[in-house]
Amino acid sequence: MPYGNRKTAFSRRALLAGAGAAAAGALPSRRALAQTPTTLKIGFLTVDTGPLAAGGKQQEEGAALFLQERGGMIAGRKVDLIKQDTAGNTALARTRTQELVERYNVPVMIGPLATNEALAIDGYIRQTKVPLITTTSAATVDLKAHPVNPWVLHAFGTAPQVTYPLGDYAAKTLGYKRMAIVAEDFTYGYEGAGGFQLAFEAAGGKIVQKLWPPLNAPEYAPFLAQLKSNIDGIYMGFAGSNPLRFLKQFNDYGLKSRLGVLGNTTSTDEGILKMMGNEAVGVYSAGWYAAGLDTPDNKKFVAAINAAYHHDPGFYTAGPYTALLIIEQALKSTGGSTADAAAFLKALREVRLMHGPIGPVHLDEYGTPILDIYIRKVARVNGKLVNTILKTYPQVGQFWTYDPAEFVKRPPFSRDYPPSKYLE
Repeated sequence: MPYGNRKTAFSRRALLAGAGAAAAGALPSRRALAQTPTTLKIGFLTVDTGPLAAGGKQQEEGAALFLQERGGMIAGRKVDLIKQDTAGNTALARTRTQELVERYNVPVMIGPLATNEALAIDGYIRQTKVPLITTTSAATVDLKAHPVNPWVLHAFGTAPQVTYPLGDYAAKTLGYKRMAIVAEDFTYGYEGAGGFQLAFEAAGGKIVQKLWPPLNAPEYAPFLAQLKSNIDGIYMGFAGSNPLRFLKQFNDYGLKSRLGVLGNTTSTDEGILKMMGNEAVGVYSAGWYAAGLDTPDNKKFVAAINAAYHHDPGFYTAGPYTALLIIEQALKSTGGSTADAAAFLKALREVRLMHGPIGPVHLDEYGTPILDIYIRKVARVNGKLVNTILKTYPQVGQFWTYDPAEFVKRPPFSRDYPPSKYLE
């Protein structure tokens, strides 16, 4: 049937444990009362088409593994995971969210993949009050434009929450003094670049150049040609399949041998790293996750993804898995019920995860996680490219070292913020 009309286009292999739908006709209520007592509907906003589809495929693998491990059940209820493809498009994300709420009567949703999509549906979530556990890099709190949305919680932190430690590491450990930023010209690009700039310059470095390729840039040569020759390295901020193309062209342009490269968590995520070659070796990045995390829960997670899909999981894989862990933990507090929407939301916000692939997680007052951030470096180990972990910044919050009350008064990250004091 047509893609948007019904749920779960996961592979049969991933869902053979019973994560398919239970038959249930719509009853009068739009929310949790529309479910049968045994069926738990969960909306899943992901990306199957467009430049971000590689991440969407990983998201689906993470969700499928979670349900397979539990026989398609959460808190004693059979799960009807209703997937919708947003194509990474903000307008379509709004339409798909509306379908999940108004057509399928879901009491909770996970996703979407991209920050700008999450921002695009924020108003609708406020209006309908259906909880969303977003698996994207959360947008930094901007209370002036968007008061805290109590119905939005985050499985992962903000984009700058990752790049603050990376900027700090670049200046203090790598000793870089002068760097350029090359990041995609949309919200996620601005936020990661902004966090890197703030921390790097606070530690004594200077951002002397900023370049903003569009998300669908056909090639990067025009931007590579502009890079200054007297810099120590670049910060790259890319998502989806674009890091693969950028690093290949960066190497072909002869820049790899003379410039260091540092990137956001998606730049060398395991999902795209498996398609890269030697051009990725030596790239530094930071993230909430790496397949090489040496914990029992993560080893089990990696082994299961390896067995089912024959590759390592990455950031995108861990996102829906973590979001579903949060839902599972909350339902344990409510006796498996979503009927009392206020009680269910309270339970979601109070979850403290001590297990799972990414380690300990709890939410701050804005619904954004405080979690460990890992500095990673790509290396070839036993013939395979992996993100080796160099350093852990423990329990980092979205405000880094800044006072939250003061930070939330600042403008949102953009091309023009933070201000560029050292551009040449």
